[in-house]
Amino acid sequence: MKIVLRAVEDDDLPVFFRQMTDPESLRMAAFGLENRGDRAAFDAWWQRLRASDAVSRTVLADGRVAGSAVVYGEPGAREVTYWIDRADWGRGLATAALRALLAEVPERPLYARAAADNAGSLRVLAKCGFRETARARGFANARGREIEEIVLILES
Repeated sequence: MKIVLRAVEDDDLPVFFRQMTDPESLRMAAFGLENRGDRAAFDAWWQRLRASDAVSRTVLADGRVAGSAVVYGEPGAREVTYWIDRADWGRGLATAALRALLAEVPERPLYARAAADNAGSLRVLAKCGFRETARARGFANARGREIEEIVLILES
């Protein structure tokens, strides 16, 4: 499978919205937008992200929109986030997409956060060189409660 990153286009947003409102994906990711079913809030969030200094990319798998990968935040405290369509889980797509994003954004350190029980995402981050630096508790909108999250860092 050929994985390519490109700039986010308006036509990608309906696909992202479908992906980011999938109940199983939401449960696994745990964290996300407060108003997860609100399309207007979703579009406003992407508009703000795309207007900022974030590096926002669409993940293409064999030419098909398969997800998104983003670096955002303030210099010195920037974070990575990614979302891959549930149909593509377990195929190495998230790892390939994150590696491509990290090659495009050479600044370090970069941070990431994942629900402590999101083994798939934690494996992806570890394969890409992130290491655990802290554990915290945070409110998981998708689960409606506070959960443990792992904070990771990529230093080089």
